[in-house]
Amino acid sequence: MRSTATRSKAEAEQQIQQIFGQLQQGSSFADLAKQHSDCPSKSKGGDLGSFGRGQMVGPFEDAAFGLQVGAMSGVVETPFGYHIIQRTG
Repeated sequence: MRSTATRSKAEAEQQIQQIFGQLQQGSSFADLAKQHSDCPSKSKGGDLGSFGRGQMVGPFEDAAFGLQVGAMSGVVETPFGYHIIQRTG
């Protein structure tokens, strides 16, 4: 899955910080993912389904597996862009 992003890195960083702020104020993760994600998972509210170690890039994987179920990460940068991860299972 590749991103469809056309913004600059600075624009992406600014946008992800704004989204993170909205999440901290109680906005819905799924709703914001549907509105702002560049990943094909946006249609599922950002849900990537189940995945194991070795299936994602290191920083994403480290953040995801470092979270307790139900927890949300801060902003995570990978070679594919910026991410906020909510662990559901």
